[in-house]
Amino acid sequence: MATFSINLKDGTIVKPSELIVGIDLGTTNSLVAYMKDGAAHCVKSADGKSALVPSVIYFAPDHQVIVGDEAKEKLITDPGNTIFSIKRLMGKSYQDIAGHSAYFGYQIIDEDREALVKIRVKDKFYTPIELSALILQELKKRVEAELKVPVSKAVITVPAYFNDNQRQATRDAGKLAGLEVLRIVNEPTAAALAYDPAESGTIAVYDLGGGTFDVSLLQIEGGIYEVLSTNGDTFLGGDDFDKAIVEHWMTQLGIPVERLRSDKHFSQEIRLAAESAKKHLSTFDSFDAQIDDLPLALTRVEFEQLIQPLVDRTLQCCKNALKDAALGIQDIQKVVMVGGSTRVPLVKKVVSEFFKQPVFDEINPDEVVALGAAIQADILAGNQQDVLLLDVTPLSLGIETVGGLMDTIIPRNSKVPSKAGRQYTTSVDGQKNLKVAVYQGERDLVEHNRKLGEFILSNIPAMPAGMPKIDIQFILNADGILTVRARELRSGLETQVEIKPTYGITEEEMGMMLLDSIQNAQSDIAIRGLLEARNEAQNLLLSGEKFLKQHDAILSAAEISETRQLLQTLKDACAGSDKDLIHRQIEALNEYTTPLAHRAMDSAIGNAMKGKRV
Repeated sequence: MATFSINLKDGTIVKPSELIVGIDLGTTNSLVAYMKDGAAHCVKSADGKSALVPSVIYFAPDHQVIVGDEAKEKLITDPGNTIFSIKRLMGKSYQDIAGHSAYFGYQIIDEDREALVKIRVKDKFYTPIELSALILQELKKRVEAELKVPVSKAVITVPAYFNDNQRQATRDAGKLAGLEVLRIVNEPTAAALAYDPAESGTIAVYDLGGGTFDVSLLQIEGGIYEVLSTNGDTFLGGDDFDKAIVEHWMTQLGIPVERLRSDKHFSQEIRLAAESAKKHLSTFDSFDAQIDDLPLALTRVEFEQLIQPLVDRTLQCCKNALKDAALGIQDIQKVVMVGGSTRVPLVKKVVSEFFKQPVFDEINPDEVVALGAAIQADILAGNQQDVLLLDVTPLSLGIETVGGLMDTIIPRNSKVPSKAGRQYTTSVDGQKNLKVAVYQGERDLVEHNRKLGEFILSNIPAMPAGMPKIDIQFILNADGILTVRARELRSGLETQVEIKPTYGITEEEMGMMLLDSIQNAQSDIAIRGLLEARNEAQNLLLSGEKFLKQHDAILSAAEISETRQLLQTLKDACAGSDKDLIHRQIEALNEYTTPLAHRAMDSAIGNAMKGKRV
């Protein structure tokens, strides 16, 4: 039941302020914060020592799911069932993370290099959305335990350079955790809110976390926070510093990189040792440790040489942001440091030299984003009328035109929310259907950008080429999430879609998850996952039968028999309702047939080259 009070002086009804929390869903650690007595506070651990919740998930033998410090302890003893750095996989395909998978202790499925990654834990398959939701659920429990009230609404921060897929994934993870996500806010922008500088001016927010890097330039005046430009890299952070140290030790000790893939206990031991070295060298000049009788040593000079190229990449992003905002270094009044990786002395030194001024790091760089998210939540709750946040979209949005060209409709660094449009026409006489393929990125060819989705404007009245007038409108909301509208102006024919990535969870499903318990929500997700697994399997069954017909001449009777048996087993699995069994059979079929496919390709190339001289 809603509660309210009456102001006896003027008779007005005073409603209680709405509770909305701010969440920093981080690569290494996550935090939740709320407003109290006009100030933002991070929720601390039970002992009151730390607000950081390690973004680590452990799947225990008794099926219990553990998140946080206790889960982190299992990284070495049970690496296959302990998930970390899941944020780096949000909205990513296996192709995106190629070359990095050996550094994860858990199994990342790569059955389709262009499909979004899945993580296998025991005999179950999870998406990064589902795993991130588990971290968010833990944060939700912590803030509810501290405030002694239910929490259902949140503002969640993301790296400024997250694309549409990654923003959708974060929003879906929040909903799956039972949270209504009122706003997705860029991390550097949230940090600027937390610093709340008294004076007006132009500031640079340099945000280097565990897995991502962003830089944003903001103009602050009279309570208006206007983002002028943003730039960054969603796969650059402290994890890469650790990786550089690991590679240095592996080379120094003559250990093949294959050991990281084959010995997950060792890979996590040396990764955690590298993380310890990084932190130790922020204070001391040398580091020494030992694992498996292997001596691990590193000096601060060596460490700085290893990470210099990575730090230089952040400076290039700073140059790009300044160029986009048409600003010079002399125009920046303050440089705000955000993220745990900014504690590295070389980072502070290089950034200070680049901007020609001391850096500002007086607020805990681990907590500042969550505090800013809580302030933004307070603004949405209507408690702060004198603050206005004007953010921008980090990447250009456009459609594919003739020849595979990218035609940008909303350029990067456009203010959000935003709306823009353009008119097109048909290229063929009597054309009745028009495919609208939407992309995000900065390259001229769509093949180099990320496809967000597509739809068909159908039943266009038959007209000569060039006659139809098709108006394409892009509507970008405050979360940086896109809706596309297409309308043929002569006939009034119209269609509209919210662009969702292939894993997108529908609003209807999300509504059910918020109304029902988390258990029922997970049941809905399981049904969706089963249907997706069946669709994937059906495509594989069709291509498998076609492969056997086309290449029976180069396959042995035993290979044909085994392949048919695997196809039948997969077909039988599809008739059931075990999503994970279907994925296991897909994996088994792919594992067996991949060498056969390579042989078939070699044979085809050989036949094509017969009689030709190279």
